[in-house]
Amino acid sequence: MLTDLFVRDFRCFAEAKLELHPDVTLLVGRNAQGKTSLIEAACVLLRLQSPRTSNRAELVRFGAATCLVEAQWHGRRLRYAQSATTRRLALDGVTCGRSADYLAASGVVVWMDHRDMNLLRGGAEHRRRFLDFAASQMFPDYLHALRGYERALRGRNHVLKRDASIAWKQADAFAHVMDGFARTVWQRRAELCAALGPEVSLAHARLSEGVEKVSMAYRRTHDEALGLFEALLTMRDEEARVRSTALGPHRDDLEMGLNELDATTFASEGQQRSFALAMKLAQARVLEHACGAPPLMLMDDVFGELDSHRRRALLACLPPGTQKIITTTNLDWVEADHLAGRVFGVEKSVFTHVRG
Repeated sequence: MLTDLFVRDFRCFAEAKLELHPDVTLLVGRNAQGKTSLIEAACVLLRLQSPRTSNRAELVRFGAATCLVEAQWHGRRLRYAQSATTRRLALDGVTCGRSADYLAASGVVVWMDHRDMNLLRGGAEHRRRFLDFAASQMFPDYLHALRGYERALRGRNHVLKRDASIAWKQADAFAHVMDGFARTVWQRRAELCAALGPEVSLAHARLSEGVEKVSMAYRRTHDEALGLFEALLTMRDEEARVRSTALGPHRDDLEMGLNELDATTFASEGQQRSFALAMKLAQARVLEHACGAPPLMLMDDVFGELDSHRRRALLACLPPGTQKIITTTNLDWVEADHLAGRVFGVEKSVFTHVRG
């Protein structure tokens, strides 16, 4: 459980500290007041990743040199400091040199916001990001493999673009490195999807009252019988034309079905919303089973967009014991659903304790 959260020079905050409720903490206020930035800080602290940006320098408040995030997590003090170029981590006041050691002591997270609709509406990169965020929390070897693959991919694409006549021996050297990392990425994504599939179906059945059937499967860009290096050898002409790597985990996708149709094409807005919610609920269940404890749920203005049925079904589907930090622009739905917890008002990056 996250018992408190302290930030300094993070995004719009000069300084703020909140004592969090073990069940529900609600942050209520108008848009652009700082609610999302605070739950982003919690995500960065626990997972060293922001759901909003890949540029960590953006986390530092304008005019400041370094941002700081601290909190107590199940009795251990976590500390994250970030300058424009350097990140520093600490556990119980002791500097932690390896991110893997830090992550092993922190918790798992599920982030939910309005952009989850891109899992259905958006391109494959949104679905790959969903897989990567979950897999990196479940499997200790995943993030290392993914980062290694991405580095080698950037090197290979540079070689493909660099000269009028492609240096295929150099490109193949990068492909060999990619092949090794890709095997781990593929294996872990397949294991994750095998665990997610039944949970997505179960969650969606509860959200839609069982009237629709959904499915989800991992789709690779080439025949699984071939390794990546061998598959890329067959793509010489295509890669010479487009000057980029044609196959690999960076081009894979999810097949998402609704009543045996392609959900990304044929689902209505309401059906897309239910499917996206089901995927995040499934992620929470799978992380709980894999890690032995429920994840921290960071929910950014999700409930205000839902009808009463979906809202109550969503709350009922969360793993028991899950701690939730929820942002919202009003408390009308909170009162209607009798949601107990601690409430803070937020205005111009200042928090006011309302109740709880």
